[in-house]
Amino acid sequence: MANWHNETTDRLMNALSQLNTPEDCYSFLEDLCTIKEILDMSQRLEIAILLKNGANYQDINKKTGVSTATISRVNKCLSYGSGGYGNV
Repeated sequence: MANWHNETTDRLMNALSQLNTPEDCYSFLEDLCTIKEILDMSQRLEIAILLKNGANYQDINKKTGVSTATISRVNKCLSYGSGGYGNV
């Protein structure tokens, strides 16, 4: 994948870093994303938490209904990603 860090994404990251409350985050994300996109991101965070707490793919699939492909993608990010899940 090409380097996606650029002036536009820097502006987005700076905007996100300025949000101080959950209400500010809700407002910004609701304007920026579709509700489905927000729900998908929140679901991926939940999967990361479950994986970090030792849940297996089958348990996560049963609890969330998420495909094992999505669970695998999140697990790959936990293992080999840039540490974003761990930061939050």
